[in-house]
Amino acid sequence: MPLSDPSYTLPVLCAASLLAGLIDGMVGGGGLIQLPALLLLLPKVPVPTVLGTGKVASLAGTSASAFRYLRGLAGVSINWRTVAVAAVVAGCFALLGARAVSGLNKDLVKPLVLALLVLMAAYTFWRKDFGSLHAPRLHGRRELWTGVALGASIGFYDGFFGPGTGSLLLFAFVGLFGYDFLAASASAKVVNIATNITGLAYFISTGQVLYHYALPMAACNVLGSTLGARLALSRGTGFVRVLFLVVVSGFILKLGWETWQAMS
Repeated sequence: MPLSDPSYTLPVLCAASLLAGLIDGMVGGGGLIQLPALLLLLPKVPVPTVLGTGKVASLAGTSASAFRYLRGLAGVSINWRTVAVAAVVAGCFALLGARAVSGLNKDLVKPLVLALLVLMAAYTFWRKDFGSLHAPRLHGRRELWTGVALGASIGFYDGFFGPGTGSLLLFAFVGLFGYDFLAASASAKVVNIATNITGLAYFISTGQVLYHYALPMAACNVLGSTLGARLALSRGTGFVRVLFLVVVSGFILKLGWETWQAMS
């Protein structure tokens, strides 16, 4: 049976979206599963429309997991004002990144992101206590401006290129702000919602969403993300740390292969 057969395209896409939501709900990186599935099963659909369709599911799932984290981490010391500022800035810069795509070669970014992911994985593996304790280290204006810088850089990256945004945000909230993995996951989800909203607004305005695929996938992504967030909250920071390393390693292998193919 060919991959384009509509009798099972939607069920497979929904299954991929469910799994993507499960992973994304814990440590980010669901796009590593969902986007390749969309590209494989919808080969005749223009890439912008594929991205717009997937963005509906991603936004729905990220919002659901963020809500779950906010409920589960009630009372944890997180400066939501700074996170909100980072989210607004990230949303604005995601739009700038999307506009910059036409003028820059995204293939030049892959080796840089690959190197960054390798450093992230090595540092997390080496520092056994990384992300295990929630001890915010920034305060006042320093925390606020760090949030602005984080939102601008990650937001632009997400609009311009995208893969690994959730994992980059997670690492930044642990490394820069001193959050544990659970609090960092919650904060990263809020910022990621903003970048997804910006991207989705663009795709909707240009008519690049296939709603008959997007809406069922969104429902599955919400289910997966809710289960993922619940699992992360129940298993604790140690579990999330290990899964974070697994997902980042997956990104490293994927980008490494793509970079190797581009060079050969």
